[in-house]
Amino acid sequence: MKNIEYKALFIREVEEKKFERKVETLETKDLPQNGVLIRVLYSSLNYKDALSASGHKGVTRKFPFQPGIDAAGIVEESNSDLWKQGDEVIVTGYDLGMNTYGGFGQYINVPAEWIVPRPAGLSLKQAMMHGTAGFTAAASVYELQRNNIKPEDTVLVTGASGGVGSISIAILSKLGYKVIASTGKKDEEFFSKLGNPELIDRSEVYDESSRPLLSGRWNGAIDTVGGKTLATVIRSTKQRGCVTVMGNVESNDLNISVIPFLLRNITVQGISSASTPMDIRRVLWMNLSEDWKVDLSFMIKEVGLSDLSVEIDTILKGGQKGRVVVDLWK
Repeated sequence: MKNIEYKALFIREVEEKKFERKVETLETKDLPQNGVLIRVLYSSLNYKDALSASGHKGVTRKFPFQPGIDAAGIVEESNSDLWKQGDEVIVTGYDLGMNTYGGFGQYINVPAEWIVPRPAGLSLKQAMMHGTAGFTAAASVYELQRNNIKPEDTVLVTGASGGVGSISIAILSKLGYKVIASTGKKDEEFFSKLGNPELIDRSEVYDESSRPLLSGRWNGAIDTVGGKTLATVIRSTKQRGCVTVMGNVESNDLNISVIPFLLRNITVQGISSASTPMDIRRVLWMNLSEDWKVDLSFMIKEVGLSDLSVEIDTILKGGQKGRVVVDLWK
């Protein structure tokens, strides 16, 4: 493949456990030669990206490194019959931005099997307004529906002002669900634009009692928090309800009895967006471009590579609301 100079946010370990991040000029010949070279136009910022960009070796094992678990762009060169020059494509999940150079660079080189065609109903920029957060939200809604949680049922969303939470609310509201949003940031204007869910303080889903069951309040839930919040959510779910789980910002631990499962037939469905099978992956992106399409423009902050480090610090401090889209050529 041809060699091209490009810019990327690059992370170096300057001494043991001390990391530096800055925009550098790299060359595509130094990318892993996985078969499909993509010119990345847009990416987005996720918490996992911020961890990688800070040298978290639970996310990225070896440095120096180019983070970014999301990418949307145009195929520059391909060794695969699946893709040709000029194809507009999306890459999220798999190993992108973890141990394979990711979307915070103007070029990536990835396996053909990781790539999804841009659906007609979304631009590349709109795809990255969703990114992994929106894709995870879509996967959660998909699993709720698969577990017979129907429109007009009540669904709780925790961590409601974050990326996954806010997009989940927007999709659920559009589909006709009664949404309860648990949050510590009661910005009524922000939530009204997502579909005007019922707002409750996150303390209402943080029960420290030892009671095995609590009053049933919702048919389904999307939990982005984990820990005691998740335990409370499960114990407060109604008969034959479903709780999707994809976050652990509060804790990795889940201290709960088997009683909710035995007496209420509760299903807990883990969401691993990075390993979603390709057939479902295509369905979810198509849903996001058609019946589940929502306007996220009001909650988007667009930055270039030079401003990305500031946004990384913000998300690590818990200060991000909405989504940050990265224009790689800004």
